[in-house]
Amino acid sequence: MPRNAATLINRLAPALLVAALLGCSFGSSKTDNSSDIHLQLGVRYLSMNKLELARENLLLALDSNSGNAQAHNALAFLYEKLGQNDKAKDHYETALNLMPNDLSVKNNFGRFLCEHDEREAGMALLSQASSSPLNDRSWLALTNAGRCQLGLGQKQLAENYFKQALQYNKSYAPALAEMQKIAYQNGDFWASKGYLQRYLGVANHSAETLLFAAQTEQALGNKELAREYKNLLLEKFPLSNEAQKIKELKGL
Repeated sequence: MPRNAATLINRLAPALLVAALLGCSFGSSKTDNSSDIHLQLGVRYLSMNKLELARENLLLALDSNSGNAQAHNALAFLYEKLGQNDKAKDHYETALNLMPNDLSVKNNFGRFLCEHDEREAGMALLSQASSSPLNDRSWLALTNAGRCQLGLGQKQLAENYFKQALQYNKSYAPALAEMQKIAYQNGDFWASKGYLQRYLGVANHSAETLLFAAQTEQALGNKELAREYKNLLLEKFPLSNEAQKIKELKGL
């Protein structure tokens, strides 16, 4: 799988896992209990990046109960990590058919569609997920909708979605990172720096945050700090696309 896609999926994994667990329903029958236990194990192994064990348990969950929508939801995400996108889409579609009103499924499937050039269909699901009054984690779908709008070339709409996400969760790292980038691109360098400071309060640097941090400090005239960010990017992410870009930038 391409590095950028893998990076995005890894960044989104915690949100998916929480959503999958919250979507579980615990039936009274032995079969349902077995399915839910394997689902929990599968999600746990997925969070630890033990993909084969995760796959085994999620398949066992479906063997016990083929109608376990959250097992399909989690298995779809796992197949994304494995680069098996046809299987991922099949399981997302099954999960949505089983539970058409499930917000975590709508969020995950909507994100998947946006990332695979079906943005209008993806936005439809993300809009439903983000606008539902029952969604107590709407910042997840709002951030995914913002990224989808970026893919459609709608930067202003994307910015609006990211700002809405931060209204619901001011510490949501993915939305903060997106706003760091947009603020820099808009020439609002102090705002970009502020978003980075908020981001670093809840997450570690990524190659992208370091690239924009270096460019922001250069624009503000802080050449020494810009070089520090550049050196950190080259040290921590030497094979990244961002490392290659920063080598080509003049004045850094």
